[in-house]
Amino acid sequence: MDKKSTGIIATVIAALLCGCPGLLGMCFGLVFAVVSRIPGADIDVFGSRDPQTALNTGIGALCLGIVFVAIPIVIGIVTLRKKPQTGVVVPQASVEPPKPSEPIEYVEPGKPAETIEYVEPEKPDKPDEPIPPAI
Repeated sequence: MDKKSTGIIATVIAALLCGCPGLLGMCFGLVFAVVSRIPGADIDVFGSRDPQTALNTGIGALCLGIVFVAIPIVIGIVTLRKKPQTGVVVPQASVEPPKPSEPIEYVEPGKPAETIEYVEPEKPDKPDEPIPPAI
């Protein structure tokens, strides 16, 4: 199995095990928080009739739900992102360096121009050795 398939499977499993309970927790937290602000509402949160307990439970469930919903999103981003190439691509060198069509002129400031002729690089004794670059 390739890395992309593994990433998709991990994201789906995380969505089922974390995302769905997170959404459910966010819904119940919202209901608890809204009901705690309704005057005269019949509140019963784990045996407590205090509206502050309902509000605290609702806010806690909302926060925990957000964390549970964020887990599959992070897993999906980490496993399915396109990773940059770390290797260095080196272009293949040609067998013989290209020859310039005319001589190269080198002009140093304050001096007259002089012509530098192209010098053929030395051929290696063994065919496997690379050709030294011409300067």
